[in-house]
Amino acid sequence: RTCDQLRCTACDFRVSLFNDYVWDQSCDYLFFRNNMPELSKLRAKMIKKKGARAYACQCSWRSIDELTDLQTDQQLRWVCGKH
Repeated sequence: RTCDQLRCTACDFRVSLFNDYVWDQSCDYLFFRNNMPELSKLRAKMIKKKGARAYACQCSWRSIDELTDLQTDQQLRWVCGKH
């Protein structure tokens, strides 16, 4: 289970999540800074992968394909945005 209301405290942006996708290796900070949250632009660097999930805000992104505790990632500044 994961929170679907994640918010980044670094860029103050809502974290978007995409089921069955991962981010291409070529993704970088400027790509997300310039294209979030426009799905039509983000699709250029999304790769279909069953069972995976791609997360992104304007300053950070992750591709998850196995059970992972995002709270252990010290670089992420994502918190629950409350339900």
